[in-house]
Amino acid sequence: MTKLGEILALPPRVSDFWILNFTTFSKLATTKTRPHHSPTHLSPASLPFFHAFQPIMAEQLVLRGTLEGHTGWVTSLATSLENPNMLLSGSRDKTLIIWNLTRDDTSYGYPKRSLHGHSHIVSDCVISSDGAYALSSSWDKTLRLWELSTGQTTRRFVGHSKDVLSVSFSADNRQIVSGSRDGTIKLWNTLGDCKFTITDKGHTEWVSCVRFSPNPQNPVIVSAGWDKYVKVWELANCRIQTDHIGHTGYINTVTISPDGSLCASGGKDGTTMLWDLNESKHLYSLAAGDEIHALVFSPNRYWLCAATSSSIIIFDLEKKSKVDELKPEYMEVGKKSREPECVSLAWSADGQTLFAGYTDNKIRAWGVMSRA
Repeated sequence: MTKLGEILALPPRVSDFWILNFTTFSKLATTKTRPHHSPTHLSPASLPFFHAFQPIMAEQLVLRGTLEGHTGWVTSLATSLENPNMLLSGSRDKTLIIWNLTRDDTSYGYPKRSLHGHSHIVSDCVISSDGAYALSSSWDKTLRLWELSTGQTTRRFVGHSKDVLSVSFSADNRQIVSGSRDGTIKLWNTLGDCKFTITDKGHTEWVSCVRFSPNPQNPVIVSAGWDKYVKVWELANCRIQTDHIGHTGYINTVTISPDGSLCASGGKDGTTMLWDLNESKHLYSLAAGDEIHALVFSPNRYWLCAATSSSIIIFDLEKKSKVDELKPEYMEVGKKSREPECVSLAWSADGQTLFAGYTDNKIRAWGVMSRA
């Protein structure tokens, strides 16, 4: 059992696909500046290892199963490379659930343990890279560190003056970052001590999302807020590195590619903007068509997935186009019934299953399948 304070400082586990391919893709995509920030067109032949993986157009996502256990919206999801049969979810019902995934035809999984402690909505959750601990943030103004083997809270993080909206682990699990409606970003150690509060050149409105880069060669924090800014911070001194400007509405979410080279942001304006974290510039934008609640990169394909108010959009980043759109079957029951919206996303570590949390309190598992 890993002791608190000795959380394994494992190196980032980045798939060979992203190491060999996406860094190359990112560099090639920024070799020229085109009108409207459009990158140079790339053919699959220009990506040396692309054909070692499944052709994008030959695949689709199919609903494989549903997980039921929450009594409120499923606001956040997290998976673990170390434990592929585990899924963690957070909800508006104030709880987190550790799921055991069976992937059976009759039942995709079952709740193994519920985590109780927060007194308000759970807004975000993440799992440490060793799979032993989880972090959660809540509208009760706190963070909690959980030992997953026991389901017990080992630390409470108190310091924000308003709802905490987002939380993230650093690549070595030794640092924690949080963002809040109080407009601040806080950096913590695993003992629950706030080591630094970012206010200088910070967000002027709610901090909706914060993420650590998984790349130890470029240790940065990316944040997004309702002030329409995406900000990149140097981890070493917590100073602003780049202000990314372009969104016309508040931003709900940011996500970073597994190799740390790219960042994607989305929110009210229905546009996904892609940013090069190495070159500190905008690459291009993708229209999702509706407000974006969550974004996630595939770990082993050129896909960016966007959860919007109407569906889940799968973008092919090489072709810069939609390749799939996911909507669960919906039967209207009564005048007050509403079509469920996806508000959280997470890929399985092997890239074969996309987990999606919905406003009907369910988690749906979409599996990658070859097209007939």
